[in-house]
Amino acid sequence: MAIGAVVNALWDLRAKRAGQPLWALLADLSPEELVELVDFRYLTDAITPDEALELFRAAEPHRATRRARLEAQGYPAYTTTPGWLGYDDEKLARLCREAVDEGFEQIKLKVGGDLDEDVRRMGIARATVGPDIRIAVDANQRWDVDEAVTWIERLSPFDLAWVEEPTSPDDVLGHAEIARRIAPIPVATGEHMANRVIAKQLIQAGSMSVLQIDATRVAGVNENLAILLLAAKHGVRVCPHAGGVGLCEAVQHLSMFDAVALTGDLDTRCIEFVDHLHEHFVTPVDVHGGRYWPPTAPGAGTEMLADSLDTYAFPDGPAWVVVDTETVPDAVRVA
Repeated sequence: MAIGAVVNALWDLRAKRAGQPLWALLADLSPEELVELVDFRYLTDAITPDEALELFRAAEPHRATRRARLEAQGYPAYTTTPGWLGYDDEKLARLCREAVDEGFEQIKLKVGGDLDEDVRRMGIARATVGPDIRIAVDANQRWDVDEAVTWIERLSPFDLAWVEEPTSPDDVLGHAEIARRIAPIPVATGEHMANRVIAKQLIQAGSMSVLQIDATRVAGVNENLAILLLAAKHGVRVCPHAGGVGLCEAVQHLSMFDAVALTGDLDTRCIEFVDHLHEHFVTPVDVHGGRYWPPTAPGAGTEMLADSLDTYAFPDGPAWVVVDTETVPDAVRVA
């Protein structure tokens, strides 16, 4: 994550210097330039540089059409807002209605606290949104394998869009066993995976059918490009995690790049949306009508307002640090 912070910051700077939003900058690179960005070490049993180049070249003639579609239609979003544990029944139903009224075609509920309570809450949500709105559930790593299967069997009558993080995010084989036993209900995971190698294993083991990349959890844009390639080659849909401060702003660029320059998929994929704290960003995400709308401002969207940084610095005082580069050893000096 520390490496990712630096890599993402450098991409933000490059996009600003180019006067482009990050998604467009990436989508304008040649297939050869894109392949050069990816470290294929430990991946070649799952995807090779030549295979990656073929994927990018196959998409290249369609970039203009795909970009026009993205700009005209936006990118599908789903919302986690209605589903937090602890809401009373009235609030759950109200937030579900509001999500549908706002154009979202999928919502997500947190589960895993109490089975009977989860069944009751799912009943309220399904009755409120009707049969045509997808409902996913997120267990946030609560269960062991057998417990997960039992819990999901009880929730399955509600037509689950997916079951997210049913067990430890590090348990590749546990996820695979759950996925096998609850099929055809999809398993979604990946927001806590540490690197592209874990992504490869999740895909190879059949541990999930929805891969949830995170813009900051791995080593930045470059490693996420590797993960997008792995998913594209093996037919796994990517629906990113965005349940954190600034993650909506950041991860939209990766999905939109994929929509233009890799898979072109705007029909089976969606990006999570959580409606909080966007007011602290210079270019806050634009989500309306149940869609993410492509940012046009230069950069990666992750620059926070100076006042917010100063106000909320921890423990106290300004968030800015001035380094005297004359006193920093050459080995660690950053220009």
